[in-house]
Amino acid sequence: MHSSFNGFIYPNEYELQWGLLIVIYPYLTGLVAGAFILASLNKTFNVKVLEPVYRLALLTALSFLIVAPLPLFFHLGHPERALEMLWTPHIGSAMAMFGFVYAWYLLVVLLLEIWFDYRENIVIWSKEKRGLAKWFYLILTLGATDISEKAVQFDHKAGKIITIIGIPSAFLLHGYVGFIFGSIKANPWWSSVLMPIVFLFSAIVSGIAMVFLLHMITNMFRWRKPDMACLNKLAEFLLYAMLIDFSLETLDFIHRLYESEESIHILADLIQNRLFLSLIITQILFGTLVPILGIIIGRFGRLPDEMRRMIYFLSTLLVQVGIFSTRWNVVIGGQLFSKSLRGLTVYKMQIFGLEGILMCGLLLILPFVILYVLVKILPPWIDTATEAKNS
Repeated sequence: MHSSFNGFIYPNEYELQWGLLIVIYPYLTGLVAGAFILASLNKTFNVKVLEPVYRLALLTALSFLIVAPLPLFFHLGHPERALEMLWTPHIGSAMAMFGFVYAWYLLVVLLLEIWFDYRENIVIWSKEKRGLAKWFYLILTLGATDISEKAVQFDHKAGKIITIIGIPSAFLLHGYVGFIFGSIKANPWWSSVLMPIVFLFSAIVSGIAMVFLLHMITNMFRWRKPDMACLNKLAEFLLYAMLIDFSLETLDFIHRLYESEESIHILADLIQNRLFLSLIITQILFGTLVPILGIIIGRFGRLPDEMRRMIYFLSTLLVQVGIFSTRWNVVIGGQLFSKSLRGLTVYKMQIFGLEGILMCGLLLILPFVILYVLVKILPPWIDTATEAKNS
């Protein structure tokens, strides 16, 4: 028997159909949903202490949303066929409905909210800038150049309404990804009613942690000290989201043990022999428990601000590692055992090719490049108008 697998594996089960690209896809969409939900805390629930990260969260969500469908396109043999799900919709397919969910979230929710939030600044920049920049911002106004008090108040009301609409849209965007996995009854690793909820809360965790991390990094490059009140509030929300997410995952695990179906033995073998490092060590220990402990110490311990920021920084980094491991364990782990429940196989990563590490690395870097461009065009800082005027 081949050393790369043990037990009884059929020929068509030896090679995995979904690879690293499909791991990246739910990771990116989770960051989108989480960042937008964080932004909604300030706009909808009036958490004013989060004002410094509101616009950064919106731009982060947009950057990752632009890149989110690319892993799916690259995974397809003919990416142009992806348009078929828009031309010939099939409401009975969760995957086919992704195009409509994506288009609604990008064009209606996210872009509109960013435009209403920045419209006053864009009009000011269109008057202050010179050359191509002036014409660029003038085009972005879409002809709406009225910045009277009444018009600005309308922008705020419209933005709030769009945010309220966007919250369930963000839930739908990432919840349906968990729904796709959870509805596959033939796979005991995926088939769970808690899968969409677990995916959703892990998305909130990853989005908050990413904006948290970017806020500290951008302030470092601007030679500014981040507002500690904002960081502490971010730490609190991140801690709450992580505790709920970890509780849901633990509940799912206990439920599986209690049911003790015929698949329990192969799943135990899977965890012990294939996913021990990525699940137990990386996801649970270093990606969940250590960050939770770090955030608790950083938030509630009597520490100097520098030490507190360092703990927050390391904790949010570990959270990203843990969430990526979660996506890996779901997508790859769910394909490592035979449908007969009697054997395990392995997944070998490539360096080159569409499914290779280099391509996937580029897809993970691309959102940050887009975010850099967006930040240059639409500065997310509170003193946006002042900085633009002095530049």
